[in-house]
Amino acid sequence: MKEFLPTLIWVLVIGGVFGFLWSKGYMLRLSAYVGETREELRKCSWPTREELKGSTLVVLVSIVLLGGFTVIVDFIVSALVKAVMTL
Repeated sequence: MKEFLPTLIWVLVIGGVFGFLWSKGYMLRLSAYVGETREELRKCSWPTREELKGSTLVVLVSIVLLGGFTVIVDFIVSALVKAVMTL
């Protein structure tokens, strides 16, 4: 019985929170929000598979270039700091 006590406590807490939210009308608002979100997402124009591949490639190349730039700048700055510290 002791091993089920924490689970029972969590079930009661979650049930209590759910009941409170239901009584205050928050669950109806959440339901309306989800419905409105679905409706808006139906209006969106979604990219084709080829457009998605092209955009993903652009993002990956940008990440590699930015990462390389960061490494080079970090190397130069650390070399300058080491040079200044040895003076």
